Amino acid sequence: MSATTFVPVILAGGSGTRFWPRSRRSRAKQVLALEGERTMIQQTADRLRQLAANHDVWVITNDLLAGTIGGQLPELEAVKILSEPVARNTAPACALAAFLVERTNPEAVLGIFPSDHVVGNNERFAEVLRAGIELAAKGETMVVLGVPPTRPETGYGYIELGEVVQAGSVPVRKVKRFTEKPEKALAVKFIEAGNYAWNSGMFLWSARTLANAIRRHQPEMVEPLTKIAAAFGTKEFDAVFAAEYGKCKSISVDYAVLEPVSRTADGAKIVCVPADFAWNDLGSWAALHEHKLSVGAEGTDSLQNAVEAQQMLILNSRGNYIYAPGKVVALIGVDNLVVVETEDALLVTTRENSQRVGEVVKKLGADGHTHLT
Repeated sequence: MSATTFVPVILAGGSGTRFWPRSRRSRAKQVLALEGERTMIQQTADRLRQLAANHDVWVITNDLLAGTIGGQLPELEAVKILSEPVARNTAPACALAAFLVERTNPEAVLGIFPSDHVVGNNERFAEVLRAGIELAAKGETMVVLGVPPTRPETGYGYIELGEVVQAGSVPVRKVKRFTEKPEKALAVKFIEAGNYAWNSGMFLWSARTLANAIRRHQPEMVEPLTKIAAAFGTKEFDAVFAAEYGKCKSISVDYAVLEPVSRTADGAKIVCVPADFAWNDLGSWAALHEHKLSVGAEGTDSLQNAVEAQQMLILNSRGNYIYAPGKVVALIGVDNLVVVETEDALLVTTRENSQRVGEVVKKLGADGHTHLT
């Protein structure tokens, strides 16, 4: 029996508005070095290199970021860095990869990976992925990676876990259902129940399994995706991609595939493996602050301040995140602030309100200040 080919698909089309003003449309979160010296997408590619050859990696992004990503990841094949003509959420992007790979290697296992997550334990990441790849290579199994929850977070989707179907160092559990971003009271119940995981947005399935699920549950996508895949590698590809991709519904892969499958007899084919490798999606400035404290990054202190600056002076201040490179920063009697300075913008908010930064970007765009977005 030949070895299974693992094909990572890195999703890198997001605009990264929650990290404004450092992130902009042309330098979104995934191409920034928010944590460490390597950018987020470089770190994603680095850890996948443990499991896949460079020529098997695909990146799906947009025109504003494709050039930057190609420069940051020169080891990848340029033809496999695809720029969506229009943003259509994660389902069309994942499905396109499945239709493309299915043409030449339908048994290959696709791994879906957001480009902007942090993983603290790369060895455990590889161990979990190897187990998941082996599962996904069997029949029509769909594998989701579930993060052990640490708090009743309302910004994540939840996976209700059923019985253990395979024990060992990487336990495998059945998936009973998915719940998208619950209210706080329900999230508290999930944590108390003890059989829920956060949906990491990382999935494993064979190219054929995902393509067939799209055919079954999202049939209106089939014709445009088939045309695009057939044109790949020809001089007509760009024109066909531009003409057909927008015909796909804008929908997440969770809603398009996993949730409808979970409500049918095929739901038994969805299993969960633990994303217990110190995962963080860095979804806001507050999350970055939390992460820097957890790893004891340079510029953190015992009063839970995290400051990136040339020099800092802190008096009676606690729980602040400050980004002002090259500046002397003095904090006096302030708590739980987020302050981010760039060449042309200054953000001042609280950690509690840092999830609302996207509202600023929308308002700037609506007011005609697109150069700041």
